[in-house]
Amino acid sequence: MKRYAIIVAGGKGTRMGSELPKQFLPLAGKAVLAHTLENFYRFDSSMELVVVLPAEQQAYWRQLCAEQSVAVPHRIATGGETRFHSVRNGLSLLPDEGLVAIHDGVRPLVAHAVIERCFSVTESCGGAIPTLPLTDSLRQILPDDASRAVDRSCFVAVQTPQTFRCGEIKRAYEQPYRPTFTDDASVYEAAGYSPRLVEGNRENLKITLPVDLALAEILLFR
Repeated sequence: MKRYAIIVAGGKGTRMGSELPKQFLPLAGKAVLAHTLENFYRFDSSMELVVVLPAEQQAYWRQLCAEQSVAVPHRIATGGETRFHSVRNGLSLLPDEGLVAIHDGVRPLVAHAVIERCFSVTESCGGAIPTLPLTDSLRQILPDDASRAVDRSCFVAVQTPQTFRCGEIKRAYEQPYRPTFTDDASVYEAAGYSPRLVEGNRENLKITLPVDLALAEILLFR
C-alpha cells in the first residue's frame, strides 16, 4: 500500500526558553524539523510527506529550507487551533487509500526499524503506536496531597509515529474535538478502532527542554 507521513510542527518553544519555535532550533547545523523530514525521506524516498505548520511560520520554514539546502519534496498544510485540528488539516490532503504515519516534528531520531514496524503492523491490523516500557517507579496523585504506588508494568510510554490506514484515521478525525484527545491513538480509539502496540526506540526523544536538544546532538554523532 502507498505510504504517507504527516509531520506535525506547531510548537512555540515556551519550555525551551526560546523565542524561536522549537522545531526551528538549530541541531547540528540544521533545524530540528529538517532533521525529522530528512529522516523519513531516508527511510523511504517514495513516501509522500506533509509538514503541518502554523500559517505565520510557513514563510520562515521555506526560508530555512533554502538556506539549509533542505531538498526533500513535501507539501505544507496549515496548522489549526490544537494538534487535533492540525492533524485533521494534514489528513485532508491524503486519499482514503494507503497508510499514514503521523509524527511529531520535534522527534528527529526515530529509528527506521520502528517506522517499518509501525507500517507493517498497520497494514495487517489497521493501526500501530510505538511504545517503551517504563523504568521509573510510578505514583498516582490522590486528593489531599496523598499518593500511592502503582504497578509500572501495567503502563507504557507512548511515542510517534502513530500509524494508521488512511481511511480509518480520516473517519476518526471527523469526530468533534475533545480535550481528552491527547494523541492520534486516542482519536482512533474513540472512533471504535484498536491500535496495536509495537516496540519504540529510546533515542526517539521529543525535544521539549534544552537538555533534550543537547542530548539529541550527542545521539546524532554517536
